[in-house]
Amino acid sequence: MTTFSEKGRFLDVFRKEHATTLKIMKAFPPDEGAFQPHPKSGSALRLMWTFVMEQQMMAAALDGTMRMPPSFEPPPETVGEVIAIYEEGARKVEKALADAPEPRLSETVQFFTGPKAMGDVPVREILWLFLMDSIHHRGQLSVYVRMKDGRVPSIYGPSLDEPWT
Repeated sequence: MTTFSEKGRFLDVFRKEHATTLKIMKAFPPDEGAFQPHPKSGSALRLMWTFVMEQQMMAAALDGTMRMPPSFEPPPETVGEVIAIYEEGARKVEKALADAPEPRLSETVQFFTGPKAMGDVPVREILWLFLMDSIHHRGQLSVYVRMKDGRVPSIYGPSLDEPWT
């Protein structure tokens, strides 16, 4: 049995999930960023921008610059720009993780712990929370892809558009 560091385990999962999310982002028709399936739903562009914001929060938690409430830039105008920023964000998270000493994952940052409540949350939990939340939003984006007649790629197994047989 191979033993990995906590950072190594997270990095391995992060890289796999990042690549899958990138496939879904690239499957979305780039000229349809304004698509919004329901008035209460965010646009496809805004949904993709969520992935970028979550990467920013991960990097900030690792390097000690995370502040609540966060301040985010508005999304750029095109899907292509969001994808490029997302790819760069992944490199920043990987670098921040590489630069952080292993004990940093046990240190805490201020984050929401309930309605109108803040508390100390370990950095490791922040990393996993944002990664899992991005996976959740990736599922939403895969539905947007289908609704715009895009080809939904394989995520954890074959898809109608990307069969394995």
